[in-house]
Amino acid sequence: MEDRFAFLTEWYDPTAALLRRYQLFYYPKDGSVEMFDVKNQRIFLRRTKYDNLHPEDLFVGNRVNVFSRQLNLIDYGDQYTANKLGSKKERTLALIKPDVVTKMGDILESIYSSNLIVTKAKMTKLTCNLVQFVSSGPVVAMELMGDEAMSIWRRLLGPVDSAVARKEAPQSVRAQFGTDGIKNVGHGSDSVAAAARELEFFFPSTIGHGPSNTALCTDCTCCIIKPHAVSEGLTGKILNSISAAGFEISALQMFNVDRANAEEFYEVYKGVVTEYPSMVTELCSGPCMVLEIHGTDAPKSFREFCGPADPEISRHLRPNTLRALYGKDKVKNAVHCTDLPEDGVLEVQYFFKILDG
Repeated sequence: MEDRFAFLTEWYDPTAALLRRYQLFYYPKDGSVEMFDVKNQRIFLRRTKYDNLHPEDLFVGNRVNVFSRQLNLIDYGDQYTANKLGSKKERTLALIKPDVVTKMGDILESIYSSNLIVTKAKMTKLTCNLVQFVSSGPVVAMELMGDEAMSIWRRLLGPVDSAVARKEAPQSVRAQFGTDGIKNVGHGSDSVAAAARELEFFFPSTIGHGPSNTALCTDCTCCIIKPHAVSEGLTGKILNSISAAGFEISALQMFNVDRANAEEFYEVYKGVVTEYPSMVTELCSGPCMVLEIHGTDAPKSFREFCGPADPEISRHLRPNTLRALYGKDKVKNAVHCTDLPEDGVLEVQYFFKILDG
């Protein structure tokens, strides 16, 4: 019998202002999807090949885009799917300490190469009632997910003391970037209960906001690592390129942007850029990583570093720019950056003050 994964999903219909429920079926053999309308008990979408949905996107709590509909996966649709996809999916907190925030790119590279995915991320400043060192600067909190995520992340970190790590686990991130037993790169949850408690602190599932972000909203510009680049595992490489070019990342957070917000954010391009509808679809097709780049004349210098919007042109004229290195076409061009200097603060505020507010 052919493999089929089933999920119960919700979609907010803005026209009717209703929350609609569908069963989503995914066939891994050919990457096709099918949708069933739960309320009206009828087929909503016949089985159709759809290239933009991947097995790694399928987990409860995720939001996926199917033919421009953003579906929230709220439960497994049958026991087979729950057993097959849910049994080993673990979540853990990965906390990156202040001394190595500048090495985020390298650390993310290690995470992605270990088949873990980052489902949430936020740069935040902890208050002084927490450990003195951890409150000395910004930290990056992430939710990692994958088979045995907890043990994989702790193995990636290596022994608690960085000196011991250099002897016993020279490939570990503590061996590479740590200093001692306190300035030791990061922290990982040590049990399922601890992971649940720690993730709830940084990323509350109910009421509350968690620790605030670190956006300065002055002398800044906005950079968005687009969903296609995030799903291709390019986040670490892009962050490395940005840091190597001397730019300061003063805030960082992962967002799932809905269509209405994507349209609003890109409104300045409506009727001006022919790719506007596709740009909106791309921005709400999955999680994106939003950065505040801080510095004098940041909008102008960072825009030059991103290169022309068309990666093909970038590769010919500016081969070392972000879009030349990581972009595919004018829509999937790896990053968005603020175009007009006066919009830098506004774009940063849109994400870090309005959407995160």
